[in-house]
Formats: sequence, C-alpha cells, structure tokens
Amino acid sequence: MSTRHDLPAATDDEGGSLVLDRETLEAGGLQRRLRAVAAGMALWSEERIRRSLDETLAARPEPGGDLWLFAYGSLIWNPIVRFTERRLALVRGYHRRFCLRTVLGRGCPERPGLMLALDQGGSCRGIAYRLPAALAREELLLVWRREMVAGAYRPRWLRARSGEGPLTVLAFTIERRHERYCPRLTEEERIAMLATARGPLGRAADYLFDTARHLAELGIPDRHLDRLCEAVRAYQRQIGGAPSADRR
Repeated sequence: MSTRHDLPAATDDEGGSLVLDRETLEAGGLQRRLRAVAAGMALWSEERIRRSLDETLAARPEPGGDLWLFAYGSLIWNPIVRFTERRLALVRGYHRRFCLRTVLGRGCPERPGLMLALDQGGSCRGIAYRLPAALAREELLLVWRREMVAGAYRPRWLRARSGEGPLTVLAFTIERRHERYCPRLTEEERIAMLATARGPLGRAADYLFDTARHLAELGIPDRHLDRLCEAVRAYQRQIGGAPSADRR
C-alpha cells in the first residue's frame, strides 16, 4: 500500500500542549520543552542522539539503498517523516505493549502515563515506511529526537513480512534496563494510568485511542488495545472526569 506523507500531526484538543510536527523537531522544540519540566531527569543531549543514530546506521545489516522504518504506535498516525511508500508489515519475536512509564510526554510526576514499546515475545502488525536513501539520515534524525529523548528505546534491525515480500526494518524496542521500563504493572494499574495521565504532548488515553483507531482503519486491529480502550473509557466514566478526546 502506498500513500503520501500527509497524515495529521498529533495535537491536544484543549490547547497548551506541544504540537509534535516536523517544524518542532527540526527546531529542537521538543527537547527544550521536556528539559523545562524534566525535574532533574537525565535526558540525552543532541550529541548523544546523533551518535546513537550513527551507530545504528553503521550496524545496518544491508547497507545502502532505501531504508524501512517500522511503526507500531504513534508513528502510524503521525509519522512526521518523508516517505515514498508504506506497507502493512508483520514483525515476529516482539509485541506491542504499554510498558514504558512517562512523566514528560503524556504524563507528569503526579500522574505518570504509559507509552507503547516493542517488548519481547509474540508478534506485531504495523506499518513499514520506505525512506529514500538520500534522505534517510535526515529523516531519522527527527525520529531520534522524538523517540530517544532519554534512551528508553533500543533501535533494532528486525526482519518483517509484508504482502510484497520480506523486509529488514528499523524498529524501536524497549530498553529493558531502563528505569522507566515497567513490565510488572497489573491491568488495573495500567488502566488507571492511561485514563488519568496528561503531559506536554497531551493525554495518554488519546494516544491509546488514536493508535487503536488507526490500526482498525488499516485492517489490523489489536484486540488487546480495543479491550484496553473500553476499560479506560469505563474508568473515566467511573471517576466522573471529562472524557478524553477520542477522535473516532
């Protein structure tokens, strides 16, 4: 499946949240905003971000040519990169999981949120974006500034299957040694965090709802995320708070 790179940017419906788009990332706006609320957290410098990107590209198993970037969460509905093609793709050995605690993006120290990562085991269906070779590093630098704020992900080269044939894709798996990796949350804890958390990038529940909606629209629904959406809405109704902006 091919498409233009014209998916909408991620915004928060109530104003005041940071808009995550190309211009913000190119200008370093995300790093500045997060450092302002980091409260002593160790965030990666621009130098370290660039070094990580270069090391990952140097380890590419198939150097040269176009590059495929695997999306399983917000990169599906807000890719921000310039790409020439996108394909439905399946990665085995990793699954989509809310296992990354955040107090900076879609959460705060008082109400931490959760973000998706690829964790070990199972399989994951998502989107593979084709980045032209001449633009790959420039585009990936924006992705690194977005995803590698504190080194909570480990970029990996994985094999994927698509309807057009096998691919080698670049994917962001969870860094299991990171302090914000939280594999032992109960389902009740996960639901409460997603239902109530909010930060500079908006609400954690909206991140969940947008991901589930776009997966369904692509014909690759995630039944666990769908059940999580229902549970989060029920929790929000129970506590009587304003419902999150579900753009279904």
